[in-house]
Amino acid sequence: MNSKAFFILLLLILPDTGIQAASFCDIIIINSQNKKLPLRVELALTEEEKSKGLMNRKNLGKNNGMLFIFNYEKNQNFWMKNTYLPLSIAYLDKNGIIREIYDMKPLDTSITYPSKYPSLYALEVNQGWFTGNKIIRGNKVIINGCIGK
Repeated sequence: MNSKAFFILLLLILPDTGIQAASFCDIIIINSQNKKLPLRVELALTEEEKSKGLMNRKNLGKNNGMLFIFNYEKNQNFWMKNTYLPLSIAYLDKNGIIREIYDMKPLDTSITYPSKYPSLYALEVNQGWFTGNKIIRGNKVIINGCIGK
């Protein structure tokens, strides 16, 4: 048996571990000075990915984040259970407009961060990233390339 056939056979008989590779995407945020800022995001698409979010992570790249994509626009609510990183969250409407931004406190489950407005997306980044890049409510996030991944 050649090595290619052995590898295929091995894949067929190994149990499914349930481990999936994360999906990543590059988005663009147009800040308050009309500057286009790139951000590499991990996509949270499934209910399991959305529930886990950035829990148990010890670091997040400087220009990285996580984009949560929901099935429909509604009020969302996040907390920081098992989340060691100080994060900021932006809630976005269906057009990619930032409606709200909150700084979140690591590991504090006594506080939740509900959106005041219906949102289709939530974007988590290192705390201070939005402020440092002059990103405010009303700024546009271009996410078209991430939809359907």
